[in-house]
Amino acid sequence: MIIPVLATTLFLFALYSFAAPAANSDASSDRSAVIAEIDGVRVTLGDLEQKRAADLFQAKTAFYQAERKALEAFIDDELLKRQAKRENLTVEQLLQQHVNRAVAKDPPEEALRIYYEGVETDEPYEKVRDKIIEHLRQRRSEKARTAYVKSLRSKANVTIALSPPKADLQLNEAPVRGGQRAGVTLVEYADYECPACQQIEPELKKLEAEYRGKVSFIYKDVPLPMHPHAQKAAEAARCANAQGKFWEYHDVLFDTKQLGVDELKRHARALNLDTTAFDKCLDSGEHAEMVKSQLGEAQKLGLVGTPSFFINGRLVSTGATPDALRRELDQELARVSSRPQQTATQ
Repeated sequence: MIIPVLATTLFLFALYSFAAPAANSDASSDRSAVIAEIDGVRVTLGDLEQKRAADLFQAKTAFYQAERKALEAFIDDELLKRQAKRENLTVEQLLQQHVNRAVAKDPPEEALRIYYEGVETDEPYEKVRDKIIEHLRQRRSEKARTAYVKSLRSKANVTIALSPPKADLQLNEAPVRGGQRAGVTLVEYADYECPACQQIEPELKKLEAEYRGKVSFIYKDVPLPMHPHAQKAAEAARCANAQGKFWEYHDVLFDTKQLGVDELKRHARALNLDTTAFDKCLDSGEHAEMVKSQLGEAQKLGLVGTPSFFINGRLVSTGATPDALRRELDQELARVSSRPQQTATQ
């Protein structure tokens, strides 16, 4: 599900692009370094990082994504060059042999006409027929090239050390499952009414069992405006948290998908909560502002949908698959376990 992004991404990207070289220099690695003055009042790098942490994270994320895209393209090009050299061909000849020849022939006329019916155009079929064929050829060529490069990657030893930026997440009051002292923390920003969040929830439970004692799981509320029941559901979970049963209530919401106010109160009774206190908490909106503040936090971080995941402060992706989360968790666990040894050898 999409989150409305309130910040101006281009401004933030430009801000980070300007600040990034300075942040990597010896002079500005000191957070006390002065980076601006306002009527004689000095502004330090630490001031900026403290007061505009979320804004800077958006800029750093945009910069990282552009850098990662360029790196991926560079790796693909290098793999193609190396394979072409092995086969004593140019890259163009290599692609012609392994990609272009693999592209299927043009679809039959009947299939082209069916495709035309799904195109929004007022032009007659005969006029757009060649454009449709060219479009299909290009799509098939891109898919074939992607598949071929993927096969080259599977045979190569490619390691990417470029890491995404870390966000300064506020976790003091967030419910934790899996142990407070785990070396790795997975934070989920989600919405109880979001279909994608509901779909991945059973897989997250499997991950919790698989990484018990190694990973702390934290849930943050992002009640999206298009979901009429999400805000109250999030408030209800916080009311249950006040009685020490956040996770039990959280699981019931995802398991039943019953989010009406009467249903929220019925869940409280089923969990043997103090229903008088729970109903008062829910009806009064005791936790409404706190829940809304977490939505604001997600927007400031530039999250574009739910569920979104952070592992030790690093944004994995929106709608990450269980396999992607498992891969990122394993990599972070390896990094964490290697730190003492690295420190000892320095």
